[in-house]
Amino acid sequence: MPKEIAAPEFKPYIPASAVLPEFTLRALVMGVVLGMIFGASSLYLVLKVGLTVSASIPVAVIAITFFRLINKLGGKDSTILENSITQTAGSAGESIAFGLGVTMPAILILGFDLEISRVALVAVLGGLLGILLMIPMRRAMIVENHGVLKYPEGTACAEVLKAAATDSSRAAAGESSNPHAQDEAGKRAAIIFGGFAVGILYKVINVAFKGWKDTPEVAFGAPLKGGSMGIEVSPELLGVGYIIGPKIASVMAAGGVMSYLLLIPMIKFFGDSLSVPLSPGVKLISEMSPHDVRSAYVLYIGAGAVAAGGLISLVRAMPTIWRSLSAGLSGLKKTDQSGAPRAAEVRLRTDQDIPMKWVLIGALSIIAVITFATPLHMNLLGALLILVFGFLFATVSSRLTGEIGSSSNPISGMTVATLLFTCLIFLIMGWTGGQYYVTALSVGAIVCIASSNAGTTSQDLKTGYILGATPRLQQYAILAGALSSALILGPILLKLNDAGTVYVPAAQVAPSLMTDASKLSDTAQLQGPQAEQDQGTYKVWHKSDTVGGPAGKYLVDNAGKAVYLVDPGINGAYNKRPDGTEVKKYDAPKAVLMSYIIKGILDRQLPWTLVLFGVMIALVLEMAGIPSLAFAVGVYLPLSSSAPLFVGGIIRYLVDRRNNKLEQNKNLSEEEQQAAGDSGSGTLLASGYIAGGALGGIVIAFTAGILTDFDKKLGDWATANNPFFEGINANGLSMLPYALIVLGLFWVAREKNKPAA
Repeated sequence: MPKEIAAPEFKPYIPASAVLPEFTLRALVMGVVLGMIFGASSLYLVLKVGLTVSASIPVAVIAITFFRLINKLGGKDSTILENSITQTAGSAGESIAFGLGVTMPAILILGFDLEISRVALVAVLGGLLGILLMIPMRRAMIVENHGVLKYPEGTACAEVLKAAATDSSRAAAGESSNPHAQDEAGKRAAIIFGGFAVGILYKVINVAFKGWKDTPEVAFGAPLKGGSMGIEVSPELLGVGYIIGPKIASVMAAGGVMSYLLLIPMIKFFGDSLSVPLSPGVKLISEMSPHDVRSAYVLYIGAGAVAAGGLISLVRAMPTIWRSLSAGLSGLKKTDQSGAPRAAEVRLRTDQDIPMKWVLIGALSIIAVITFATPLHMNLLGALLILVFGFLFATVSSRLTGEIGSSSNPISGMTVATLLFTCLIFLIMGWTGGQYYVTALSVGAIVCIASSNAGTTSQDLKTGYILGATPRLQQYAILAGALSSALILGPILLKLNDAGTVYVPAAQVAPSLMTDASKLSDTAQLQGPQAEQDQGTYKVWHKSDTVGGPAGKYLVDNAGKAVYLVDPGINGAYNKRPDGTEVKKYDAPKAVLMSYIIKGILDRQLPWTLVLFGVMIALVLEMAGIPSLAFAVGVYLPLSSSAPLFVGGIIRYLVDRRNNKLEQNKNLSEEEQQAAGDSGSGTLLASGYIAGGALGGIVIAFTAGILTDFDKKLGDWATANNPFFEGINANGLSMLPYALIVLGLFWVAREKNKPAA
């Protein structure tokens, strides 16, 4: 007869013997909806600054609040296990958004279209594969290493859920009721919703109604000719800076300072006297604006630094990678650490996973779909590489998340390594055509999303382990959340790109450009705001060289004459439409890096000298003990994007310094003080800023094509009449509303002193 295993020494909050509602329809639906919302805001962030922040705690707090509201209206209050299911399903969107934003925009940069089927397949297959690959490792990572692997975000989220537990959940845990729990949960929720309201209202007034200049900036003359400084006064970037903290935020801003106050002025200083264009630039440096210099030269330097920083972070983690791989393989054994056969065990509710046969069937089915899916341009070798790299880096991501948390997990480095090895293998095979660009990127994208989602799944399962949730039900929840978020993020990505796309008249950039139209089969129409002025159908020409005009995608007429250069919203170079309307572009720094790796290896079309300059910057920083990856991302990003991160980081530094001196915190360890800050009021308000500001930006982008005339008229009026938006004092005046949300963040984040009784 099967032998029941002994209960582990660790006792979860809710005992395995307790029976509480857990995997309910309302909990799952709530989690799926919140996952879509935070996934959309995370996608917006990763396109702007190349990073995201964990959504677990905000999702948990919002879920608690909604269920409490339902209870007040006569419905049944939620249990702590229902809240855990909601949090688990809601966390999937953020990790999928990161993987999509890091990889798929590279398709545009490589000259292909963002097909909805390709984006959806990559998101769905990568998200589901990462979860399935994590399931066999749960016992080795979460159970057997409890106390060794901290999983900081997962542990903090568990503490938030326990603090707000209802009386029924406390009774099941053997605790007395807490009359203050509901009030505390209500206060935390009010902070998040207040931040959300402020974020979206600020964004709408600032951007949609032209309330004030959204990027105050100043340019310098000699002796710092070409130098400039700016700051995007947005709530979402302020919130990100607060959450990532002063160290990373300062290092990223330092990278931007190097680009805008050293590299660009230096290139102008030495290049202004040149009488011929300096490759890869196509015009004289003396005729270039700071933006032109950045696009032509500094971006390659930044990409080299990011690639080197990612690989260095991966090499540094190699001992952990080896331990992680060993642990992952041991998790697949049929015996436990004592040698007892696992097949004979009758597992407790808190130790039940999705059966292994279904995990294997699911993983093999995903690989089969990857192999034969036409939009991915995949082959058997590519599918095998996904299986190998996917398992390797899902294992690594799971363990690294446990050791250093999701924010420090080098997913970008793993993706860079995947692309490097994949492209080198393709090069050896002689696969260097445009089709293999898509194949290589599909491999990297699916592995990136799988690795990211494996780390998120680990955090969620850690939360559940502490609370006493059923792993199998958590795994169902995150599968549902991942699938739902993956289906919605693809269309959002395409719409954000379309909203920022500029159709540049070819007469401006390539007046005599012609091609043989009979060889072109694909056709397209204008998308977004410019479609109202021109509803014609054109043939599509992907131009790979710079002869006669810039490389890129062109729309040509039936005679073969170029009519428009299609400048994408993601990583495009033109920020004004022919009617003078300003357009917001998305830099997508890490996606650009992925495109450079593919093009540089498969077709050797890369200015390696500039890339190597960036590599040397990363090496010098590592030798000085400075984390090179964060600095390198700052080199690549506009200084206007990293400056608000710095402001948020400074606010976090000031708040933590004050709060750590309070009576209730001064005796805590450094780790405990960090955890308190990560789950404090400031983090909740910053999360609200992020969600509100990012979703406001998405809504504004989605309505750009509908409100084109209104937007132009409002812009003309603001330019002529609003001193906050345009004029000699606009830079200073636009900082006033920004100062209000900065001071609001500082004020709310301050804790009250609680002297010992």
